[in-house]
Amino acid sequence: MAFILLKPLEGEELHHSHGPPKFPSFISYTFHSLRSTLHLNIGVQSMGDAIDLTGDGGVIKTIVRKSKPDAVGPTENFPLVDVHYEGTLADTGEVFDTTHEDNTVFSFELGKGSVIKAWEIAVKTMKVGEIAKIICKPEYAYGSAGSPPDIPPDATLVFEVELVACRPRKGSSLGSVSEERARLDELKKQRELAAAAKEEEKKKREEAKATAAARVQAKLEAKKGQGKGKGKAK
Repeated sequence: MAFILLKPLEGEELHHSHGPPKFPSFISYTFHSLRSTLHLNIGVQSMGDAIDLTGDGGVIKTIVRKSKPDAVGPTENFPLVDVHYEGTLADTGEVFDTTHEDNTVFSFELGKGSVIKAWEIAVKTMKVGEIAKIICKPEYAYGSAGSPPDIPPDATLVFEVELVACRPRKGSSLGSVSEERARLDELKKQRELAAAAKEEEKKKREEAKATAAARVQAKLEAKKGQGKGKGKAK
């Protein structure tokens, strides 16, 4: 994997340098109402729906694969995340970075500015197991500087991101959500295996009893047959 650091170049601003556009008051009111609605609906986003996470078209998220209903997402207690991703240039479709080549997750902590702004915004809306397509305008990625030689200036980027796990900070007494879920799944599996083994043992005992009873019955029938034969011989 040739390109893993997603932190913006030093001195590069990842927000609107000229401020938000000015609109007439009624348009501005409608815009801000729509933006609030979009943010409120992030938690109930349906698969295939494109959601403008920033309200200015800077970060567009579309769910490609939904997580399980009981899946959790990053929180203040679980800010460390593991992701798989593939990044492409929107203009050419060229892949500039991926974790799938060596199948190694990329880990980072949300809220620390170690990744591009678009990731900070989008990943915190995801759930473990979810895969999302994230379109990032330059203002929320690498801006006018780009990140040579892989990312040119003013490049819009497209990422497909899978949230693999979210974990607590090092030293926290909290365990990884994915690890805890895996532990519970393993316990459930072991219980199911134990129950299946117990049922199989019970079945074998019943079969053994039935076989023994059949043998006894066969012996009794054989003795009866021998007795009848002796009576006729006399």
